[in-house]
Amino acid sequence: MAAFFNSARMMAIVERDMRKFFRSPALMMAAMVFPLVQLIVLGNAFGGKIHDAKLGIIDHDNGPQAIRVMESLQSIQNNPRTFNTVLYTDEREMVDDVRKGHLNAALVIPPQFSRNIYEHARPQFGLVIDNTDNFLTSTFEEEMTQLVQALNEPDVQPRVVQQAELQVVELYPYIEYMKYLLPGSIALAMFVSVMIGGGIVYIDDKARGVHEGYLVTPITKMELVAGLNVAGALKAMGAGIVLTVIGSLIAGVSNSFHPANLFWLLLLIALTSFAFVSMMFFMMVRVSDPLVPRAIFGILNTLLYFPSGAIYPVQAFPVWLKWIARIDPFTYAVHGFKAVLLKGVGIAAIWPDVLYLGLFGMVMFILSTVLFKRTL
Repeated sequence: MAAFFNSARMMAIVERDMRKFFRSPALMMAAMVFPLVQLIVLGNAFGGKIHDAKLGIIDHDNGPQAIRVMESLQSIQNNPRTFNTVLYTDEREMVDDVRKGHLNAALVIPPQFSRNIYEHARPQFGLVIDNTDNFLTSTFEEEMTQLVQALNEPDVQPRVVQQAELQVVELYPYIEYMKYLLPGSIALAMFVSVMIGGGIVYIDDKARGVHEGYLVTPITKMELVAGLNVAGALKAMGAGIVLTVIGSLIAGVSNSFHPANLFWLLLLIALTSFAFVSMMFFMMVRVSDPLVPRAIFGILNTLLYFPSGAIYPVQAFPVWLKWIARIDPFTYAVHGFKAVLLKGVGIAAIWPDVLYLGLFGMVMFILSTVLFKRTL
């Protein structure tokens, strides 16, 4: 039995792994920080109340009851801060801004609204909702329903009850949660591909001495960095394309296969892959310990994926987490994929995402080239 199991040899392996662990401060810090980051980010990203959403308003009535509605909306803006109101004079422009994502919802107070209330004609005012986001949709419907109930309960109850009704206008068919998660899943697949095919492989090759062969050739720093980034981006693009096709079939998202939408999806996949791989290479360019990337990838996944709006609206986050979302390339990738997959809109809605992903990737690429060491 001793020939097959030697406790001394076993303890030598344990000692070796423990020594390597304690000799890597970055690995130790990552192992301790990961549970804290996950607790803080997930604790704030889930279950929060919506704040600072954007509600467009157009008032065709300007009567006393319309003023009463505006005062109620102003109190919601000032107190729970569920949304900020934006006044419009052109109804078509306001609805178009909802389609483009500049507004989360729009409220239309029709002409003769006050008069119809006084004449007990059951007037209606319309709520136009971007229902591709179920969380925001339910929040707006709940707030407006409470507002209608308040309008229907005057301080002095008349003999004939005056009532108003809310008519909800949904711009898109019902969005199941699986469809809602698809854009984030596509971005996550590319990020995981970049972590494995870009970060881990790069560090492992460096540890095995593969890069020493590059360093004795005339290849310049930029050529080497560009080659590694292009290779990683191609791997991520493959993952993004495969998940877009399979995920769209499973979730029933038919917009993915429209020719115009395919072009914008391919553009977003290419720019997202470039942004992710350049960011990963920037983080790994001076790393030599192959255990470090494996330790920090869990933190990166939590810190970048969950605050992006992939599974919960950014409007529910605290201020500090919103700032992370603003600089997170995941946020722009998810927003762009949602606009194309769920809304079927084009460059009018996604040009900020395209611009940010391109600029972010270029900045990360330049910094990676500057930090890359041409010597051993």
